[in-house]
Amino acid sequence: MKARLQKQLKKSIQGKIILITGASSGIGLTTAHKLADAGAHVLLLARTKETLDAVKADIEARGGMASAYACDLNNLEEIDAVSAQILADVEHIDILINNAGRSIRRAVHESFDRFHDFERTMQLNYFGSVRLIMNLLPKMMMRHEGHIINISSIGVLANATRFSAYVASKAALDAFSRCLSAEVHSHNIAITSIYMPLVRTPMIAPTKIYNYVPTLSPEQAADLVANAILKRPKKVATCLGHLASMTYAIAPDVNNKLMSIGFNLFPSSSASVGKPQKLNWVQKAYARIFPGEHW
Repeated sequence: MKARLQKQLKKSIQGKIILITGASSGIGLTTAHKLADAGAHVLLLARTKETLDAVKADIEARGGMASAYACDLNNLEEIDAVSAQILADVEHIDILINNAGRSIRRAVHESFDRFHDFERTMQLNYFGSVRLIMNLLPKMMMRHEGHIINISSIGVLANATRFSAYVASKAALDAFSRCLSAEVHSHNIAITSIYMPLVRTPMIAPTKIYNYVPTLSPEQAADLVANAILKRPKKVATCLGHLASMTYAIAPDVNNKLMSIGFNLFPSSSASVGKPQKLNWVQKAYARIFPGEHW
């Protein structure tokens, strides 16, 4: 199956130029290697130049083609500058993958004095992505060709507790993309949202209880991105993501009760500091019933 996917990918993206944000680790890094192995010229974008240079060297050592661009996506001026540099270097982008993001696990009642958490999460996950899209979109529209892939979250579909700042920022990008999709449809530009479940990456490492719940591997996450490139769907979600979305649409009170149970079953990040991190059998069972959900 994997061999067939890679073969299809090579046929589809050979020679294409693909920009990946957050490409220095986790989903972005694994996706960059997969796409470079399939013959794409991958443009790697993240904050740390040294790390990006190392990723670029690894890709080139495997026979791939990569370029590295250091940029803090919290800074709109840096986004404008790097966008101009990228378009000067390669003239156009075939596929943009908005993968960079910040996640904060904290309940609203623990955030009354931390409004800055909401501001900085929105700045990176929403404003940073939108600014980059708006800088690269004109060339896509001129060429009547392009694909924008946004790495969203299963939490947007399931209304994940303790992740209000993160989910709100991803939902904002989701709404922007749905509006944009109709506007650029006649320009042959596809917009895809991938409602990613939990993936075992450095972003979730600080939450130690996630060591004991089901997650995707970065390789499985990269396969979701690869399939999105091939099929250009409006959205990609797991079975649980689709079920959560349907449940909320048909019976929102049921969705609310299920999420409330999970909220009360799992400790907050601050409450679990210095305490054993292993889950009891009830927590384990609940996590397996809802695999990939954020708790």
